[in-house]
Amino acid sequence: MITIENLKKAFGQTVACDIPELTINDGDILGLVGNNGAGKTTLFRMLLDLLQPDEGAVTLDGINPAESEAWKVSTGAYIDEGFLIDFLTPEEYFAFLGKITNMTQEAVDERLKQFERLAAGEIFGNKKLIRNLSAGNKQKVGIISALFNRPKLVILDEPFNFLDPSSQNVLKHVLTEYNRETGATILISSHNLQHTVDISTRITLLEKGRIIRDLPNHDGSTREELKQYFETEA
Repeated sequence: MITIENLKKAFGQTVACDIPELTINDGDILGLVGNNGAGKTTLFRMLLDLLQPDEGAVTLDGINPAESEAWKVSTGAYIDEGFLIDFLTPEEYFAFLGKITNMTQEAVDERLKQFERLAAGEIFGNKKLIRNLSAGNKQKVGIISALFNRPKLVILDEPFNFLDPSSQNVLKHVLTEYNRETGATILISSHNLQHTVDISTRITLLEKGRIIRDLPNHDGSTREELKQYFETEA
């Protein structure tokens, strides 16, 4: 369970986050939506202890990420390219991830087979450094790395960015199946409302750092309300 209490962050006069209270339950697929500047990435960075709040706190299963690193064992995340070691090939990168979690190379290879459809033959076996991959393939490496150690909490910022339509649909399947198989909590932020609504069990709408909607999403039940909101805002 993730809990947020009186969480505030501002950059100068701009309020990036002002959330009095929020609880995210185990097993939720929470879609965090909002226009540019709504505070989605800021919130994720505070959850991952990449950014310190001005006030308040977050806890991941009772652990304040600013006070302990115990949460890292059960959390996988991809926010941007800075999460990757781009002077390695994808094979070298995942071998490294396996090594630091005491996996054999055979176990690493077996784990990567689960992502063959998402990789689509474009990532492995090409002898390219990660820095030389296309934006879409870097995105795939990042997403696979977030899921690689089968964490109970997954945080993905704009995961559908740079992916072609086929890969976007594969990713939706990968995330929903991962949630079904493991019971993991998945948090995604996205400007792609269609895909986000398709897979999320809950939708939280941010505006200027504040939650203005927090809705259960049963079979896309939030679709019309979100459509009306974004058409009005546009």
